[in-house]
Amino acid sequence: MVGKVIIKDNVRKEWIDYNGHMNDAEYVRVFSWGVDRFMKIIGIDDTFREENNYTIFTMESHVCYLAEMKIDEPIEVHLSIIDYDAKRAHVFFELYGADGKRAATSEQMLMGMNQLTGRPGPFPDRILANIKELAARHTPKKKPGEVGRVIGIRRK
Repeated sequence: MVGKVIIKDNVRKEWIDYNGHMNDAEYVRVFSWGVDRFMKIIGIDDTFREENNYTIFTMESHVCYLAEMKIDEPIEVHLSIIDYDAKRAHVFFELYGADGKRAATSEQMLMGMNQLTGRPGPFPDRILANIKELAARHTPKKKPGEVGRVIGIRRK
């Protein structure tokens, strides 16, 4: 099984916007790569998808932007499993930059999908076992502050 760090990369020049830092859409791109990596970790690769007509869809996502990322800055994406059931995985990604800077988070609800019916379907046994093992190693004792946040303007 994999460690908590699931992606290592660097901020690319084409990701830099007119403000001189990584564009917000690129943070989402990196977190999307995190979902792809999660799928591979639990055993849903291209071959599995083709042979089993099964995949995962992102049902909901909440991104918090915490710090600017600059060109060529190193990226690490960390994965935590907040919860799961027979067909859903509630995952949490953290994006870190240089010197351990926590730059962004993404809370996501992922759903297992039967591609033949186009409807949600339970995780195949092997996949569910892999999620269970991953959760045993990567579920935080205390939920990160960004988990379950509601967007809105705070009134005094």
